[in-house]
Amino acid sequence: MSNASSTRDIKDAYRRFSLLKSGIVLILIFLVIFLLGLSVTLGPIHYTLWEVYSTIFHQLMPDHFASTELADTIIWNIRLPRALFGIVAGACLAVGGCILQGILKNPLASDYTLGIAQGAGFGAALAIIFGSGLIKGEYLIVGNAFLFSLLPTFFIFGMSRYKRATPETLILAGIAMMYLFGAAIILVQFFGSSDAVTAVVFWMVGDLGKATWDKLIPMSLMMIFCMPYLISKSFELNVMGAGDESAKSLGVNVERSRVIMMLITSLMISSVVCFTGAIGFVGLVGPHIARMIIGGDNRFLIPAAGLFGALLLVGSDMVATQIISPTILPVGVVTSFMGVPLFIYLIMKSKLD
Repeated sequence: MSNASSTRDIKDAYRRFSLLKSGIVLILIFLVIFLLGLSVTLGPIHYTLWEVYSTIFHQLMPDHFASTELADTIIWNIRLPRALFGIVAGACLAVGGCILQGILKNPLASDYTLGIAQGAGFGAALAIIFGSGLIKGEYLIVGNAFLFSLLPTFFIFGMSRYKRATPETLILAGIAMMYLFGAAIILVQFFGSSDAVTAVVFWMVGDLGKATWDKLIPMSLMMIFCMPYLISKSFELNVMGAGDESAKSLGVNVERSRVIMMLITSLMISSVVCFTGAIGFVGLVGPHIARMIIGGDNRFLIPAAGLFGALLLVGSDMVATQIISPTILPVGVVTSFMGVPLFIYLIMKSKLD
């Protein structure tokens, strides 16, 4: 009788735990939707939240919602793609950071740790300064950035075939790629004009200013493809957090899972970085804020990290567009200013621990 009662109490406690975490995720979803509308209201021409949502729904159900031609142009064609760009990019970067922190067991892991941002920057620099790349035309810079952002991942993957894919191996290989491509970017800049070098520097900071529906679609499709898979690996991430030996005893192929998750994560991050540039700290800050609030269970942590990343990037973009209006700052500047205090906090916390 006592054992049955104890089991029932554990099940009830687990159910309450799951409901609480699910409720937090649901609240975050509503906050993202609200911030999406709020960000679209801001600009030289101000719109109310009702006008924003009315214009959006007018595109979907024109017979039930009213709008104007000017509102359609400003809200639907200019501001909404930028806001959605921020949501998708922020979610992908934060989820990517969350996965990398889990598989590498390093609280400071992000797209910079594996050299993805630097690889993309080198590809963009080649396209901007020399005009060279495998993809020509409008998507020259984007195509180059995407292809070169994958090179560090493939290098690390190749190394893991010859040496066990331990967190230490992956981190050291990623740091090597980070410095290699960082040096290559500096070298390429020596051969560029002042305007081209300025463009490279601006690209490396990260910005949402080039957001369009055409660019949003491939980035969103990559998120839809990658994110459900990564969330489905929550159990493996949870048991890997207890140690490789514990995970292996539960039937998890640790090295194989680590490499596959790293490849999928890198693909998702690369699809963002090639369009937005190297936006710093979102992949670091988003997961840590989520972990502080929702805990370490990856079933809830991964979606929560994505939502916090979306909130962080859209909120930062609102600050970037309004703080010295009409001048618009690169959003990467704002995210860096917001991320540095947390970065210092993590360093101090690890030292105290």
